[in-house]
Amino acid sequence: MKLGILGASGRMGKAVVANASRLHATVTAAVVSEQSSRYGEPIYPNAAEAGVRFQHAGEIVLHQTDVLIDFSLPQALENNIALAQRLGVPLVVCTTGLSEGQHELLAQAGQSMPVLYAANTSVGITLLRQLVQLTSAALPDTDIEIFEAHHSAKRDGPSGTAVALGESAAAGRGKSLSELSAGVRGDGLRETGSIGFSIMRAADIIGEHTVLFAHAGERIELTHRVSNRQIFAQGAVQAAKWLKDQPAGLYSMADMLQLKTLLKQLI
Repeated sequence: MKLGILGASGRMGKAVVANASRLHATVTAAVVSEQSSRYGEPIYPNAAEAGVRFQHAGEIVLHQTDVLIDFSLPQALENNIALAQRLGVPLVVCTTGLSEGQHELLAQAGQSMPVLYAANTSVGITLLRQLVQLTSAALPDTDIEIFEAHHSAKRDGPSGTAVALGESAAAGRGKSLSELSAGVRGDGLRETGSIGFSIMRAADIIGEHTVLFAHAGERIELTHRVSNRQIFAQGAVQAAKWLKDQPAGLYSMADMLQLKTLLKQLI
């Protein structure tokens, strides 16, 4: 499978480039911004693979890729959707911090092309979201606190993954996150049954998320930790391989893993 990486010089873009061959994929397009100092450089240090270089989006041609994986920034989303439409290829969007309007753009794009949105491409996080929804439904009166920790350079907070976990918790109670969210609390006070967020930014932490369900005398904690970005790269490539064979639509990692079907079978 031929991969095109958007935001190829960033942390996650480089992780996909480094792990693609191990995941039985080939990076054939590595897109960087117009301002990138990496433009024109080979994506691999050894001369044998120096034919693939960092490019601008306008230089990517038809049939150069089978699918695009977006690890760029939110402000590039509209242009990235347009690029996927020009090339006629599916798009896996892994960018966090999207606005409500940008989510609407994804939904519109899904009407004419396959799009998969994942705030986090870890299979473990996808499973955690299902566990959070199930626990929230089973314990409707507990307070919920979502703790997340990332490296000091991460821009958005709460992280896209923390927000997604909050959405799963709210869905378990048949409500939206906006109805239950206590936000990132400053005064420590909260309403019973609300969903609060706690944030830490420090050093080189790749990603940690804990969802705590608490009521008097008892609590449950569901935790996921990542120690290597290779996990996200693996999930993104797995999603791209699956999406390549799907019809137009807006999909999630849970769709790829068929978790809803599995959950029904178990219950």
